[in-house]
Amino acid sequence: MALYIVQHGQSLPEEQDPEKGLSPEGRQSVRRIARVASGYGVRLSAIWHSGKQRALQTAELISEILKPSGAVQKVSGLAPLDDVAAFAARVDLDSDLMLVGHLPFLEKFVTYMIFGTTTPPVFRLQNGGILCLDRYPGTENPVIKWAIMPVVD
Repeated sequence: MALYIVQHGQSLPEEQDPEKGLSPEGRQSVRRIARVASGYGVRLSAIWHSGKQRALQTAELISEILKPSGAVQKVSGLAPLDDVAAFAARVDLDSDLMLVGHLPFLEKFVTYMIFGTTTPPVFRLQNGGILCLDRYPGTENPVIKWAIMPVVD
């Protein structure tokens, strides 16, 4: 059982798409990363997303490949500047849940889950990548178990 953290895929510029939906490259990268995760046997109970277009599209693309047993759903608390501690209280590390959201929230959330504080950052997320947090024997807080990040030039 684990918690999966995903920064939305690469989006279009606001002047091209006011909703900042995923770019073609972003869609391709999200699909590629999801296929790798599938190959490694990642199983999800649900995918929560912020409701912003780019997060919703990322969640839907991942869902098509990883086929969570539960819903893909919009949840409050995942916006870029939301309260990390309040959201962390809602998350069950044993649920195989995936969160799809935005920076700076997600990087602060990862740090908070590991250290109980939001700084300094402990991991730099990339658009469309997946970070896995999991329990480690003998510790209260989770650790970074693995990450699959897109190839960047």
